[in-house]
Amino acid sequence: MASALSSSAVQASFEALEKQRELINTCTLLWKELSDHFTSLEKGLDNKSESLKTKRRFLEVRTKRALDTLRRREDSIDSSVNVAISTVEKRRRASIEVVESDQGSDVADLAEKLKSLCAKMDSSGFLDLVMSKRKETDLLRVEVPLALEKCVDPARFVVDAMCVIFPVDKREVKTPNDVAWACVLVLESLEPVVADPELGSARPLVPRTMRDKARQMANAWKEGLEARGGVEGSKPADAHAFLQLVVTFGIVSREEKGLYRKIVVSFSRRRQMPKLALAVGLEDEMDDIIEELIAKGQQVDAVNFAYEAGLQDKYPPVPLLKSYLDESMKSSTFVADNHGQTGSNTCRKEQSAVRAAIKCIEDHKLEAEFPMNDLQKRLESLEKIKPDKKKSSASSTTSSGGCASTCTNATNSTATSAPPNKRTRANHGGPMPPAKAGRLTNNAYVGPNFVRSPSHVPYQVSAPAPHYHAVYGSRSPQAIRDPYTYPTDEVAAAGIAMSYASHPMSYPAYGGYNNGMPGYGFHQAYYR
Repeated sequence: MASALSSSAVQASFEALEKQRELINTCTLLWKELSDHFTSLEKGLDNKSESLKTKRRFLEVRTKRALDTLRRREDSIDSSVNVAISTVEKRRRASIEVVESDQGSDVADLAEKLKSLCAKMDSSGFLDLVMSKRKETDLLRVEVPLALEKCVDPARFVVDAMCVIFPVDKREVKTPNDVAWACVLVLESLEPVVADPELGSARPLVPRTMRDKARQMANAWKEGLEARGGVEGSKPADAHAFLQLVVTFGIVSREEKGLYRKIVVSFSRRRQMPKLALAVGLEDEMDDIIEELIAKGQQVDAVNFAYEAGLQDKYPPVPLLKSYLDESMKSSTFVADNHGQTGSNTCRKEQSAVRAAIKCIEDHKLEAEFPMNDLQKRLESLEKIKPDKKKSSASSTTSSGGCASTCTNATNSTATSAPPNKRTRANHGGPMPPAKAGRLTNNAYVGPNFVRSPSHVPYQVSAPAPHYHAVYGSRSPQAIRDPYTYPTDEVAAAGIAMSYASHPMSYPAYGGYNNGMPGYGFHQAYYR
């Protein structure tokens, strides 16, 4: 009995201990969950705190920069006004001198012509001269800024010149070529001319009226976007001119950053786009723009944007260029024995890719990190492919031409006169037979009713003619070409055996042809 009681007590104690152990395990799990939860909360708070601190430092730097800019602007107002007044006076005197000196002289030099037109404020003549020198763009980039300094009001001069062709060409006589390049060139040349002496291009010295006109031109271009199919449907030069107009006249709008970014990404291949992206206030989005360009396979453009934004350490240029070249090589399906149009286009694309990589390496002085010897050799080998293709095509043409000449000689050996498909004219001066007379559906013999003078009565046919074309095709034997000649024995043996009671046709005398001689010599030519 005592042993039974002791065993039950032990069992009860074990059950109590088991309950306590389960309770301890539950508390331990709850403690771990709570500790992990609070640890994650603490980490999240630390991250948010660090992010807020970073943003605060960035805002402080940005605010300080803006305050310094405003202070510099306030301090430079008086000096800028004095500089503007003196500049206008100098330009006025220079324009008067140029007008007086050019009354009896003919200026031949391009730079002198540009300066003369700017001094006279002849915007239409200036624009015509610039557009006529498309092939001298490098020279214009040097001379146009110097010429615009001679204008009394450069901003008004450029606006008057641009409003004729941007955003719509309003000239009576339009040129088929694109003219937006001239707008871009003139606006780029105007930017240093109207820059503030103290703050530079950050504050262009443009009158408010000219700023409003430039804003109207920009709004007109934006209103036509939907009709052109959006930014993607616009011409690259027009979109570039729009951005350059916004930057040059200082009319950048924060509400339109989305439009600016779309234009920058869509036309990132243009050389000035990285600089314009920073000028329109996209410096905070340069990381996203570079990532997007890399994802689209435009690593060369990404390198250019990274260097302009100072992010070349974050986006090393050499790996990007290597991946760009590797992708271009992989996408190239051109082989040595492929002479089709697809292979030629692919070869051109690879040439463009190699040239773009070489240009990027040269622009950013990456020769030490990325030697160009292999790229130069690859480019030379790609350039040699096109002449080889021409040579192979010429050889195939020669071989086919040799076969054609052999066949032609064999044909000429049987018929040395006119080609079989040509209708010869009679030597007597008679008219040509109708072109469709010998192309009847049944290739039957053509009677003389098809060849007659308009005033002549119909001929009388005494007996129907045999179907010679059914045996000989379009060329009758020599024995049958003459209407007054009967078939020979050889022709009869070939399957044309018949007899004639009389001549097939009878002709009345007529002297309307053959220079007054009786008969119809043109019939003989007709049967030939």
